[in-house]
Amino acid sequence: MTLGQMAYDILSLGVPFSVALLLAALGEMFNQRAGVFNLGCEGIMSLGAFVGFLPAYLARSGSLGPWADLLGFALAAVVGMLLGLLFGLVTVTFRAPQGIAGIGLAMLGTGVAGTLFRHEIGGVTGVEGVANLPIPGLSRIPFLGGVLFNHNPVVYVAFLLVPASGYLLHRTSWGLRVRAVGTHPRAADTLGIDVNRVRYQALMLGGALGGMGGAYLSLCQAKMFADDLVAGRGFIAVALVYFGRWSPWGVAAGALLFSLAQSLQLSLQVWGIRFPYEFAVMLPYVLVIVVLALSRSRTIGPTALGRAFNREMRV
Repeated sequence: MTLGQMAYDILSLGVPFSVALLLAALGEMFNQRAGVFNLGCEGIMSLGAFVGFLPAYLARSGSLGPWADLLGFALAAVVGMLLGLLFGLVTVTFRAPQGIAGIGLAMLGTGVAGTLFRHEIGGVTGVEGVANLPIPGLSRIPFLGGVLFNHNPVVYVAFLLVPASGYLLHRTSWGLRVRAVGTHPRAADTLGIDVNRVRYQALMLGGALGGMGGAYLSLCQAKMFADDLVAGRGFIAVALVYFGRWSPWGVAAGALLFSLAQSLQLSLQVWGIRFPYEFAVMLPYVLVIVVLALSRSRTIGPTALGRAFNREMRV
């Protein structure tokens, strides 16, 4: 096998593998930009994966037709928004510690998804899922065509969300309010910005993206649902926001880096290269830790991150 073929295998797998992480990390980025540290992304992705999978599972009997996958993504987004609202109620309104509340949300979402899965479905079952949609002309480009332009539609939408998120954050009044409440909420409040409302909005948007990231796993990547389907990706998404320095482009680079490491460990097994399986599985997670530990940047994150806002007190 040539080096070119090996690179093609890694890249063509890594690009679609990055989408679930990318969606969840973009959502977490909006949360943190608004000053809310949400460790519950794992639970949002888990419940989004199950809810997104359910219409496709029911459609096997013909009851929902060809719109099942689209309905699944819509339901996953709605469920993610509701979990974002719940997290906002606990941390923004009642001002509970965000780290502890996030762990609780992660356990809640994962537990509810697993319980509903065993009650409604009972066992691992595959679905047809979202098919690939090669872009005419571009998909025929040697090497790059298969790497970039021969994927399912959600892959294209996810990467288009990267510049869209940058525009939303830096070129709109809402983005300015989000950055203001995450950096200096008291100053934003004196300017007439409703800090809590903006944080609720960011949590709803982040929850919707996290839920869609989970639905991508069950409908596009695995095309099935299982209790351990998310497998820590929600926590990796939180780490990628720090890796990407709260920038959509940096988050996208981090998601690709993790996913390329994941595709490398899968490719090593396919190629038959003698390498300890356990170390290959550990590789993507170790890489994230090493990169976070060694990366240096002068970029300052949201200074109010993790701190509840109270108009009546100097906090």
